[in-house]
Amino acid sequence: MPCRSWGRRVQCSAQAADVSKTSGTPVPKTSILVAGGTGTLGRQVVRRALDEGYDVRCIVRPRQNPADFLRDWGATTVQADLTDPTSLPAALVGVHTVIDCATARPEENADAVDWEGKVALIQCAQAMGVQRYLFFSILHCDKHPEVPLMNIKHCTEQFLRDSGLNYTIFRPCGFMQAIIGNYAVPILEERAVWGTDDETRTAYMDTQDVARLTLAALRSDATVGKTLALAGPKAWTNDEVIALCEKLSGGLEAEVRNVPVWILKGTRNLLKGFQWAADASDRLAFADLLAGGEQFDAPMEETYQALSVDPASINTLESYLSEYFNVVLKKLKDVGATPKQQSDFYI
Repeated sequence: MPCRSWGRRVQCSAQAADVSKTSGTPVPKTSILVAGGTGTLGRQVVRRALDEGYDVRCIVRPRQNPADFLRDWGATTVQADLTDPTSLPAALVGVHTVIDCATARPEENADAVDWEGKVALIQCAQAMGVQRYLFFSILHCDKHPEVPLMNIKHCTEQFLRDSGLNYTIFRPCGFMQAIIGNYAVPILEERAVWGTDDETRTAYMDTQDVARLTLAALRSDATVGKTLALAGPKAWTNDEVIALCEKLSGGLEAEVRNVPVWILKGTRNLLKGFQWAADASDRLAFADLLAGGEQFDAPMEETYQALSVDPASINTLESYLSEYFNVVLKKLKDVGATPKQQSDFYI
């Protein structure tokens, strides 16, 4: 499936942002804009950048739950929306580097956010003279054009490469933080753990390590024009992750309910017939990867070398989950409660 074309150019210019007062003023390399700063990965990038002395600006959308924690940390927030290109130029004034961690939420349209919104952001970065652009994609997105979100990520990669910007593309496999909500918390609450009957392996990485590698990329000109994989030290199946959580939980046994992959594929085919269910159908397209036993893992030698990072410094899933369960179980012991009684401790 070829990459989609972009028939119109976003009207994004320095004049639209009213930058007359800053015209001709050199932009410091420490000035960065983070898109997706409230997300699982984005917030870690923001925190790490602030700790390293960067001047961090975050795009936030007007919403009921404001991103107060970003301002509390020391970041500046600007109201803008990837689905509203006219809101982007002002957010990019005085920005040297864009770090794009944003992606559509489950309830949002991926085309509007991850394709049209990203194209608009890249075009505005060009027009505003942004010097570096770091983009988070998905591992193997170039191999699966049949999966809508992966095809969008791959097309965005191509658009960014052709933009003329000094880019770096990261292709992560998966984040350890997702395991907490999907596996650890249900086991502690003695609720069902939903899985699939596949042998897909994922090399999860701690988002704190991903943030550290991201900032290392900013310090290295060798990463310009590179596409780098981000994979953890070991690839895990769902069953192996569940077994690890059971072990670390103090002996709790997971109630595992596996959904056959063929049911997911059948559900997707059914939903494709309904316009209102198009987004759900697109997300279920990942079932095709599960059926094929896709391995979300990749060699990391090139990444470690380009970023001058010691592989031994990367957190393992065993260590990450051990720390999580130790903290939770200690809290439960301190109050004399059982896991099922104190679900507010888990996050």
